Formats: sequence, C-alpha cells, structure tokens
Amino acid sequence: MAKERTGLKKALVQQALDEGFVAARVCRPWDVPHVADRLQAFVDAGYHGQMGWMAERMAWRGDPAALWPEARSVIMLAESYAPLHDPLDVLAQKDRGAISVYAQGRDYHDIVKKRLKRLARWLIAQEPCEVKVFVDTAPVPEKALAEAAGLGWQGKHTNLLSREFGNWAFLGSVFTTLEIEADAAEIDHCGSCTACQDICPTDAFPAPYQLDARRCISYLTIEHKGPVAEDLRPLLGNRIYGCDDCLAICPWNKFAVTASDTRYLQDAPESPLLETLSQLDDAGFRARYSGSAVKRIGRDRFVRNVLYAIGNAGDATLIPAAQALLDDPDPTVADAARWAVGRLAQ
Repeated sequence: MAKERTGLKKALVQQALDEGFVAARVCRPWDVPHVADRLQAFVDAGYHGQMGWMAERMAWRGDPAALWPEARSVIMLAESYAPLHDPLDVLAQKDRGAISVYAQGRDYHDIVKKRLKRLARWLIAQEPCEVKVFVDTAPVPEKALAEAAGLGWQGKHTNLLSREFGNWAFLGSVFTTLEIEADAAEIDHCGSCTACQDICPTDAFPAPYQLDARRCISYLTIEHKGPVAEDLRPLLGNRIYGCDDCLAICPWNKFAVTASDTRYLQDAPESPLLETLSQLDDAGFRARYSGSAVKRIGRDRFVRNVLYAIGNAGDATLIPAAQALLDDPDPTVADAARWAVGRLAQ
C-alpha cells in the first residue's frame, strides 16, 4: 500500500502542475502546533484591527485538525500571479490609482477554487476518499500549512516565500481522508535581509515576522471600515486597493514564475486616473470591477480611498473632483472629500 500511495502522490503532484499550479506539497492537519499561539498573540495585541472574524473563529484557525477531524492529509498548492511589470513604478504616477497586483486580473477565488475542485475530483477517481477544498474563504491557516508542507516559509513580511516561485502566489488546499506521505517542512531563508521592513510606508511591522494590520495599507484600504486615521492618510500615497511594497521588494522574487493563467496578467499595470474613479456611482463601480477582487469593498470604501489618493496627489487641478463629493450621502466619503480639498488647497 505504501508503494501504491507513493505512486499516487507522484501522479497527484503532476496533475496539480498540469492544472496550472506551480507547486504542490503535502502535510498533516496537525503539523502546525505553533499557529494557535501565534494567532493568539496577534489578537491579544490588537493587531487584527476590525477583523473580528479572526478572533471569533480562532479555534479552527489555530487547529486545522478541528476544522474537519476526519481529514488525514492536506494538499497545499501554490498558483503564481507574478506581474509582468514592477508594481512600485505606479507609485510615482500621483494622478493615478495604484491597485494591488493580485486584484488587477480576474478574482483569484473563482479561478483557484475551480482548479482545486478539478484536482479533488481527479483524486477521488484514483482512490475513493472524501475531500474538501479551501481558498482563502474559510478559517484555514494556509500560510502555516504551506510552510509545514514545504511550499515555502513565512517571511519577515508574514507572507509565504519560496525559493521556487518567490512570493507572488495564491494558496489553496485540498483536505482529504486519504493518508498521503507528508513532505518536509521548509526552513527560514530570510537571513539578515530587512528589505520588506524598511520599505513599508506606515511602519506596519513592529518586529520581523509580526504585522500590525491596523497600520498596513492593504488592511486600511480593503478591510478597514469608516475613516482612516488622519495621520495615516498621507502615507497611503496613491494606493487605492491594497499594497505590494513589501512583496515587490523581496529579493527572492528573482525566482518568480510567470503566471500560468493569463487572466491574472496585465500587459501594463492597472493605474486608472483618480479623477475618473472619483466619479463612479454604485452601478458604475460594480460594472467596472465585475469579476474583480476589488468589487468586494464596495463603491463607498473604494471612493474613500480614491479621495485620499487625490489629497496626496499634490495637484490642485483635482480639487473640483474632490469638491463634487463634499455632500456625498456616505459620511466617510464626504469626510475624505473635505480632507482632500483641504490638502490640495494648502
């Protein structure tokens, strides 16, 4: 049986690669005993900000085995979304909005989940078993499991890093009742490098391997509801959805693998004019970002971000765009408009 399972695992990895994943490794659901303490410390420090769901479902996040007790193996998969351009270049175009690389193409949730389901069906066809697939929408500690499976390690920026594909990767998992040979965990290869810490505009890393989401631009532009603290607004620059600074600067990206799915790729960076984006109503926003991860934050939060970027543009010709939203029905948008006008009028 062991020999047969070894053959199955080899075929499984090949099938995953054929599906478009850049790597596939296996671990056990219980191979992350440290994750509960790490998560508890994160929540106790208040670093999760408004993400109350992290605390509410901590039992599952801290113990993947409890999520589905019957599972015996976790197949961890990585799918590349490496950009064709340097995301940092867009930050110099102050009249345009910078959107995180992962959100510039089609929503990865749908694409990755379909790949995972096809792989799971293939596995069931090889040997009857039960499976569950997850991609960033369930309380699964994907980065910790990926590290345990040997896909990479959690770097000083807390994201997964790999010597095979850098850090531009979506993660997905297939939990199964099959006993599949586990891979060796990866070790840390960050060394003395602090590039990701040094480049962060908001000093969101209180220490290496620690992230205070309350200062993270990705959190502030995507997860944070209501007005952003005024001392942080100038630090957002023209980032209107997410931030790639700590990812883009990582030297391990010299091993980045070109995305296998062209729906993630952009020939040129997505950097729309701020003035144009400020004019979006709800219907216009939904139409523009249909099928994109950007859609999930809604028009009001998005336009709030656009107004912060307008305020940071240093271009007085954008004052009318901000003035047009001074009486916006959403109080947070109206507040952002007042702030932008005040900044540009200085």
